[in-house]
Amino acid sequence: MTERRRLGSWEKLAAGRENRERCGNTYTVLVPKMSKLIFLFLALIPLLCSSFSPETPSDRRVLVLLDDFAAKSSHSLFFNSLKSRGFDLHFHLADDPKIALQRYGHYLYDALILFSPTIERFGGSVDAAAILDFVDSGHDLIVAADGNPSDLIREIATECGVDFDEDPAATVVDHSGYAMSPTEGDHTLIASDDFIKSDVILGRKKIEAPVLFQGIGHSLNPTNSLVLKVLSASPSAFSANPKSKVTSPPSLTGTSISLVSVIQARNNARILISGSLSMFSNRFFRSCVQKAGSPTKHEKSGNEQFLNELSKWVFHERGHLKAVNVQHHKVGEANEPAIYRINDGLEYSVEIYEWSGTTWEPYIADDVQVQFYMMSPYVLKTLSIDGKGRYFTSFKVPDVYGVFQFKVEYEKLGYTSLSLSKQIPVRPFRHNEYERFIPAAYPYYGAAFSMMAGFFIFTAVHLYSK
Repeated sequence: MTERRRLGSWEKLAAGRENRERCGNTYTVLVPKMSKLIFLFLALIPLLCSSFSPETPSDRRVLVLLDDFAAKSSHSLFFNSLKSRGFDLHFHLADDPKIALQRYGHYLYDALILFSPTIERFGGSVDAAAILDFVDSGHDLIVAADGNPSDLIREIATECGVDFDEDPAATVVDHSGYAMSPTEGDHTLIASDDFIKSDVILGRKKIEAPVLFQGIGHSLNPTNSLVLKVLSASPSAFSANPKSKVTSPPSLTGTSISLVSVIQARNNARILISGSLSMFSNRFFRSCVQKAGSPTKHEKSGNEQFLNELSKWVFHERGHLKAVNVQHHKVGEANEPAIYRINDGLEYSVEIYEWSGTTWEPYIADDVQVQFYMMSPYVLKTLSIDGKGRYFTSFKVPDVYGVFQFKVEYEKLGYTSLSLSKQIPVRPFRHNEYERFIPAAYPYYGAAFSMMAGFFIFTAVHLYSK
């Protein structure tokens, strides 16, 4: 005999009363739909709290796509470095049919790492267009190629302004700047120390040991001004097939070969492209290195320091700026006016901070400028700084009325760009605001009164003279 209790109202269902079905000695509990929705909402709270936000701009949820899960252990030092800095890594095979970058119009990850140089087609809803849209939405990307990258990886790199060598068998060879090794005799294991000169990208601590590189070289698209070479080949390097005789001049030679490049898009998304997946490996991290022609042998290569510092920049742990508290007002006042008058004295200030990976710290520089702009800048002033992140200046409104803008356009190597704009109208003097007597007009006043006095004198003389 089966007994079923029916709920008499929706209030009982919302309160979570259980419908029980009894069959013999067996009970089945039917969980209400409302409790399922509450459970789903609570499960989404950690995802929402750990995602990218302007207040904590470091990427937190990172999708890692691999050719083989063996790379999790062979490249564990690099991955563990990211985890120790608070990143949540999600590993998937690149051809996994379940992978997706977004769901219901919202991105599931803040950054993407492609350690799958041979993948011909991604699984799920991921393709080259989806990855480029991911970057266009302000998210970051790391791409590591290897000896013969697939057409898919080449397409992504080309769209980012980087062109790999077209020869599928080509690798970078350097007979002068190779790393001395008893097992590598074709000089494809390169020890490079030609780094970009930027403390914000590679950190203030100097990288003493050369970086080991073994892979394919690439060139930068000359029409793309956003691409930067972070690690370059030496003047003696060239790109060719090391197993065949070179019969024609290589397409890539010398310092034009980029080994590792970065791009910061106009939306401040950052991209790292490397021609070597091996340089991220534990073997290269732990290897000792001695560059050919150098008597110094380093117990550890510079790969770990180089890539850890570079990943801090790519994932916005360094070089990320924000501007807050933009203010302007008349000299001697505190409130922002709705309109200025020509020749008014005004003060302008803005606070700029840099993200250090954990906190916002005052950004100190002497090259931040403000423009008072209408069609062209009428005033261009370099802002002073108080040492606590506040930039300020004062100037006089030009003797031109119209609709002006306070503009700060700040772009500096390695830093996110700042573009601030605030519109304000400027009016001329009202008819009752001019001075009663203008000193510059005194000669004209004198001429008028002297003319009047002369006329009266002439009249008097003419009428009363015989």
